[in-house]
Amino acid sequence: MDQLLNQIRNCSHCTEHLPLGPRPIVAAHPESKIAIIGQAPGTKVHQTGIPWDDPSGKQLRKWLGVSEEQFYDERLFALIPMGFCYPGKGKSGDLPPRPECAPLWHKPLFQNIPNLKLTILIGQYAQRYYLGDAMKKNLTETVKNFKNYLPNYMVLPHPSPRNRFWLSQNPWFEEEVLPELQKKVSVCLESKV
Repeated sequence: MDQLLNQIRNCSHCTEHLPLGPRPIVAAHPESKIAIIGQAPGTKVHQTGIPWDDPSGKQLRKWLGVSEEQFYDERLFALIPMGFCYPGKGKSGDLPPRPECAPLWHKPLFQNIPNLKLTILIGQYAQRYYLGDAMKKNLTETVKNFKNYLPNYMVLPHPSPRNRFWLSQNPWFEEEVLPELQKKVSVCLESKV
């Protein structure tokens, strides 16, 4: 695993497309219990090199019901983005994750994490890649039907502060999805294997 993580962190596969240059961000361990597959690092995470080290990460930890210490314990959580480097600014937020990363690195990563209990797919890019045709017509419908993807996958919207409007329009998310998410996470973290 260490060798693979070094390869990923030294990847320069799409350097010419990255406005801030390559700085692949990933955290994983062979004993990781839960994988969180997000989009791509933002500028703050690019600067610090720490996954989810921003307001989105703070919100995500709250949703999961875990402490910062638990979240950054690689034996508990593998933090694997769809795009490992900051992709640049778009018209309304960051550009989509680079398409090269997931096909290049996800399979070898998951082959080295044999005892995963749960994979959390955050946002439409991760959901489209992993759910394929099983994804509903949009993110809202996919998240609303989260039970269809259990026990392997839990689907979430992005925890970005920009999604406050979505959260206010979909109160069922905090009422129905978050309690189930926190229960699943707690069970996974308590498992001894």
